[in-house]
Amino acid sequence: MRPRTLDEVLGQDDILGPGKPLREAIERDLLQSIIFWGPPGSGKTTLARIIADMTEAQFIPFSAVLSGIKEIKDVMAAAQARRRADGRRTIVFVDEIHRFNKAQQDAFLPRVEAGDVVLIGATTENPSFEVNAALLSRSKVFVLRPLGREHIETILRRAVADPERGLGASRLAVTDEAIAAMAGFANGDARVALNLLEFSAAAAPVDPASGARGIDLPQIEHSIQRRALLYDKSGEEHYNLISALHKSMRNSDPDAAVYWVARMLEAGEDPLYIARRLIRFASEDVGNADPQALAVAVAAKDAAHFIGMPEGNTALAQAAIYLATAPKSNAVYTAYEAAATDAHRQVAEPVPLHLRNAPTPLMKALDYGKGYQYAHEERDAVADMECLPPSLAGRKYYQPTDRGFEKEIKRRLEGWEKIKEARRKPRGS
Repeated sequence: MRPRTLDEVLGQDDILGPGKPLREAIERDLLQSIIFWGPPGSGKTTLARIIADMTEAQFIPFSAVLSGIKEIKDVMAAAQARRRADGRRTIVFVDEIHRFNKAQQDAFLPRVEAGDVVLIGATTENPSFEVNAALLSRSKVFVLRPLGREHIETILRRAVADPERGLGASRLAVTDEAIAAMAGFANGDARVALNLLEFSAAAAPVDPASGARGIDLPQIEHSIQRRALLYDKSGEEHYNLISALHKSMRNSDPDAAVYWVARMLEAGEDPLYIARRLIRFASEDVGNADPQALAVAVAAKDAAHFIGMPEGNTALAQAAIYLATAPKSNAVYTAYEAAATDAHRQVAEPVPLHLRNAPTPLMKALDYGKGYQYAHEERDAVADMECLPPSLAGRKYYQPTDRGFEKEIKRRLEGWEKIKEARRKPRGS
């Protein structure tokens, strides 16, 4: 059921619609090096095969899983010879190009630059990370979208009706509910949908009277069992999902937060990775607006580690919901960033003498600790004493907000500053 023409390809009208540059280049056989980036089952290999049928160039398919650098160099040499002999170009299709290492990818460069080879790469991974910069700069990236449910349903109906390439000759009847269920299960992957249809058709009971077979919703639900969620713990989707969780909690959306936690856990993410991100969020985005947030996040990590999965999933969900609904402040984060910037840029001045301990007579003789004011001996336990190096005296890194507990912290700091200012004024002034 693989599409044989551009008109049969579904769900990619934004790059293959009439008048679109990619379609024009394919139909006029003027294609330059391109990379198809999209999820499984969205049509990357299909497009390459259609191009192979439509081009007058020599078309050579490669598998990044099976091919090595020797095969690449042999093909590149043959492409150069072919171009010199009769001017004919070579189109090299590399499936799963992200699996090629840098040396293998570099082997294409000379012939791509010379115009002997047009490279078509297909990848499920972000080319920005998986394709080396030199090759990427010489290629146009086209993004293929996951197929919509309506596109999957159309593909399934074609397969049921087509007597040549599909199941049309087998007198198979499939209910609309079953078609919809298969399309939903496929999650945008046409290959998954067709495999499920083929499996269900093989297992469908035969009507003794008519000899026809039928597939209904209960049969599909029995075949589906449980869907494996699309997720690569080392790929871009890993970072996309954790970013979605972080931004949902920051935006105080507990429903989205618990959904993204569930998406990752159900796909097999390491629960302690999620716990680490929750702990980071507790300090970065909640901070002292709710000091309990960090304790909740650490407790969730301990719980998930102690009882394991799947029982630990609710501890992580509890923490995510707590963090999403907590008052927000990034004042701790910005304070650290500002202090770290000064630590790198400013001269690393010695610790002021009055802040140093003096455990030996020599250190006391060198004025270690001289002038130190013990806060507990001061009224209100606040001393008018500078604790930063001289060049940074008076610098304010921590700027508490008016949200949550930081409102109380802000009130305290302002009160202590007034006490210090009063002590600095000469008596009688």
